[in-house]
Amino acid sequence: MDTAPSSVDTISSFYGVKVKNLLRQYRDYLSDFKSWDQKAHAKQWLLYPENLGEQLSIDETSLSHGELYTIITNKAAKGKKGAIVAIVAGTKAETVISVLQQIPERLRKKVTEITLDMAGNMELICKRCFPGAIRVTDRFHVQKLATEALQEMRIKHRWEAMDIENEAIEQSKKTGHPFHPEVLHNGDTVKQLLARGRYVLYKKPADWTQSQKDRAELLFERFPDLKTAYGLSMGLSQLFENTKNKVFALAKLAKWHERVRQTGFKAFNTIARSIQNHYQTILNYFDRRSTNASAESFNAKIKAFRAQFRGVKNIEFFLFRLTQLYA
Repeated sequence: MDTAPSSVDTISSFYGVKVKNLLRQYRDYLSDFKSWDQKAHAKQWLLYPENLGEQLSIDETSLSHGELYTIITNKAAKGKKGAIVAIVAGTKAETVISVLQQIPERLRKKVTEITLDMAGNMELICKRCFPGAIRVTDRFHVQKLATEALQEMRIKHRWEAMDIENEAIEQSKKTGHPFHPEVLHNGDTVKQLLARGRYVLYKKPADWTQSQKDRAELLFERFPDLKTAYGLSMGLSQLFENTKNKVFALAKLAKWHERVRQTGFKAFNTIARSIQNHYQTILNYFDRRSTNASAESFNAKIKAFRAQFRGVKNIEFFLFRLTQLYA
């Protein structure tokens, strides 16, 4: 039975039954929800040891009202049936560890690799529960930090431009002279240039449209520090894309760190320190080029599933339907 809201609306109107009543009937009688063997503890944790595989992903996602759940998935299932290994309420390491340790140790020893982000709790979970697995820090998570640092610098310039414009407007009111903001040759004001430049800084130069190329030239001419920071962000991305060998990757990463040090950009120095603290698991990416993309893809499926049913009113029933599809 398709329980999507649009289908439910159609079926309820066809039979002259209220939608709420139809959903209640499906939950309590037509589905196997009442006899679900994990119903008693579903809100706290779900465990499917039979779905354990050699390669896992671990990540966190929100089911409803910002409540986070830690989800462990099997890469071999490719986001389909058999993907869910465990879902645990919260992100506290000790809680997740206590659930995962219910899986027999002989099964947990089969795990050879697990991808994760740089969160300390995720690393502790992996160390304790899968001590024989190689931990791989997700390259996209590392690249995202560099992009965020670049955007932070752009936003700082934007606030400064807004302050300058506000002061100019206030001054024009005092003097009685009309205020005319500077308009650049592409039609942007400086404030607009910094706001619209957001999309330019996310893309590679090869992917820029002609208008974005013009905007990038103006942006980098006005704010040379953004040009330097953009180079650092793209340089880190190219390091992951073009380097095949772990030894060469280490050497290139050291050069990238030196470039960051020379710029003196606070946001990038913070990232560089984080990378140094996780460099071993980051370099593990170059062994098999494994990423946490499967976990991100699965999170997107959960969000789409949640949107399809207009939110999560009954967490246990939502998890029941989710596990019927993916566990």
